[in-house]
Amino acid sequence: MKKILVIEDNKDILENTTEILELSHYHVFAAANGKEGIEKALASKPDLILCDIMMPELDGYGVLHMVQHNPELQNTPFIFLTAKTEREEIRRGMSLGADDYITKPFDPTDLLNAIEGRLKKAETIRQQFQSVGEDVGAKASKAPGEKVLQGLLEGRDVDLFKKKQRIYNEGNHPIRLYYLKKGKVKIYKTNEDGKEFILHIVNSGEFFGYIALLENTVYRENAEVLEESEVIAILKSEFEELIHSNNEVSRRFIKILASDVAEREEQLIRIAYNSLRKKVADALVSVCRKSLDPHNNCLISLSRENLAAVAGTATESLIRTLADFKAEKLIDVIEGKIKVLYMEKLEHLAN
Repeated sequence: MKKILVIEDNKDILENTTEILELSHYHVFAAANGKEGIEKALASKPDLILCDIMMPELDGYGVLHMVQHNPELQNTPFIFLTAKTEREEIRRGMSLGADDYITKPFDPTDLLNAIEGRLKKAETIRQQFQSVGEDVGAKASKAPGEKVLQGLLEGRDVDLFKKKQRIYNEGNHPIRLYYLKKGKVKIYKTNEDGKEFILHIVNSGEFFGYIALLENTVYRENAEVLEESEVIAILKSEFEELIHSNNEVSRRFIKILASDVAEREEQLIRIAYNSLRKKVADALVSVCRKSLDPHNNCLISLSRENLAAVAGTATESLIRTLADFKAEKLIDVIEGKIKVLYMEKLEHLAN
């Protein structure tokens, strides 16, 4: 019998929810506030946590934070049950790592369907992890890293993200490694004035979000979708198992990290010492290298704001420089997209 912990400060809702779940053959633990909920979670090790947000002692966000920081609980499916329906609140809950979000008043059938779906998904992941773990134990130390990683990705659920949707936020604790199956994602930081600086643009076939996992720290940057994208999420525990048991996988991520460091150093030097024209030219070249089609044509679809964030300059300055480049026939603009006509000239533009 699956165990479910319900954390809710409204006595009537707590009793009604408990009754619904018990009638559906779940073993239910009830808590009237966040602090009590954490205590019961540690004692009962539930298969799923259903939690309100606005509560005394400790609110739902605090409960989720503590759950994610406990090795015995961090992979437990977590569903927010709340009267909050604002889009920003939903985004905050999901970005912090909640698995689902059900608003009150709710239909019992919707609640049970959500719970069943999350439990099934958790069981599938557990079985996959067990399978991978067994394979790792027998073969992983000798298997090629690329093959192991591809095996880890096969059969995974693919999450669809719309343009401008946030995947994770600076300051959040990482619980997943991400793989971009299709689309584009920007990794960026913001200053106190809200100005963005893009550190990296993730393209199809790349992993991201691994630095915080490897360092065991919070995210130091944000990840946001630039165009409709397909993302695969891998649990932190699975990633750590592979890193610790497969030398090839470890070496691959060390190379990725080394490449990231070199890219950041070059980017900082360009921003610190290059002229405006050189900054914009280097940004075009950098983005273009990742946007080439099979015929080596480059068509950049980034917004002017995002391109300016790559170059490390103001949007207005970038637009003026692009106009100069167009007049010099180094680039062309087609339906708002930038087509690089002479990559080599931009690459070797005088500073």
